Amino acid sequence: MNALGTLGGNNSAALGANNRGVVVGTAENNTQDPTCIPPQVLDYEAVVWREGAIHELPMVTGDAIGAAVGVNDNNHVVGGTGMCGNGPGIGAIYVHAVLWQNNSVTDLGNLGGAVNNAAYAINNWGQIVGASDLPGDNTGHAFLWQNGAMTDLGTLAGDFSSAAFGINNKGQAVGQSCNSDFSVCRAFLWQTGAMTDLNALIPAGSSLFVISGADINDSGEVVGIALNQSGVPVAFLAVPCDEGECGAATPAAQVGGNPNPNVVLPDSVRKMLRQRLGH
Repeated sequence: MNALGTLGGNNSAALGANNRGVVVGTAENNTQDPTCIPPQVLDYEAVVWREGAIHELPMVTGDAIGAAVGVNDNNHVVGGTGMCGNGPGIGAIYVHAVLWQNNSVTDLGNLGGAVNNAAYAINNWGQIVGASDLPGDNTGHAFLWQNGAMTDLGTLAGDFSSAAFGINNKGQAVGQSCNSDFSVCRAFLWQTGAMTDLNALIPAGSSLFVISGADINDSGEVVGIALNQSGVPVAFLAVPCDEGECGAATPAAQVGGNPNPNVVLPDSVRKMLRQRLGH
């Protein structure tokens, strides 16, 4: 394991990598920022680590901080820029969802909200997914950005907010969809214009209830967070298979029979999911 370094500050974090050995993330510099909320003191910037060197990425004009979250095999990078807040990751106040290519930054726009706008993943075709607040900043939705336009992916039926965290080269996206107080969240699979509760695709008798999809590969394998029968959050891997190989999909009744199944998230898990989206 090799330390990747910082921009002169104390901390850095690697958040994504591609098949060409390029790593992206965020790193503190030595600039003290009064908009930071203690214990955070220093600004942090979106960076690329390549061939042993760290490279700072430009920000949208007026923004102080940034984080690079995803990178494709064309070395196109996505993430967010904005204000310092509580610090990198879930504590940042991301104002702009952005794309970096050829050392220039592009603001991807938003769904009407002023904050909590961030891009989380990009595939090799340039399709980008993330989350953006709606007008009034009371909630946010998952988005798909392609060909210069941002599309609201909506939520699962009955839910209040959503976010997309991963997309593969087939255009399949995964993320989470939650009710208004985050007491119930469900992992979703979005493809061909439709969002499906991933729990509806799980074989009957599964001991897991999947609450957030983090990433999906080109084989359709999904990783993320699930609750086991004891209500403890665990990592999951969902592997596509034919019905004859893994049994019939879970009937709707087994996941509650309605858009808000009777699975209440523990307070600690609810807080984690809310913080990831800046709420």
